[in-house]
Amino acid sequence: MPPHTGVYPRESGVIKFVENNDGTVAAVASVRSFSVDREVQTIETTSMGSTNRSYTAGLAQFSGSVDVYLRDDETDGGGQINFLQYVESPSTIARIELYPSGESTGIKLVGDVVVTGHSITSNFDGAVEASITFQGTGALTRTVIS
Repeated sequence: MPPHTGVYPRESGVIKFVENNDGTVAAVASVRSFSVDREVQTIETTSMGSTNRSYTAGLAQFSGSVDVYLRDDETDGGGQINFLQYVESPSTIARIELYPSGESTGIKLVGDVVVTGHSITSNFDGAVEASITFQGTGALTRTVIS
């Protein structure tokens, strides 16, 4: 059965992360999954005497997380190691690029982030994993890849 138009295979996603504050973007190795959440705040504008509430759009924000198989060597090109090290520099703003369906089709999401934390999980019957969380600062831009 052929795939549906506009539906992409799950294994195509790519994450890139700014490397060493020099503007060089490096792919994050061994990604298992990632998510990005974007939301717009609502501001209530209901007046006294109204029978229904009313709202207007407020500020937008985004945040997300990345799950990876932990790499502690430089063979991944620096992307994952650099991503994890940003937790140790909480005042540092970094840039992230997310390609949910790969670099050649679909969309590209780009934004500046503060890496807010990471956790490392190890168990007897699986590979060591890390989960990294981030909070966006500024806009998350969306570009259609053609």
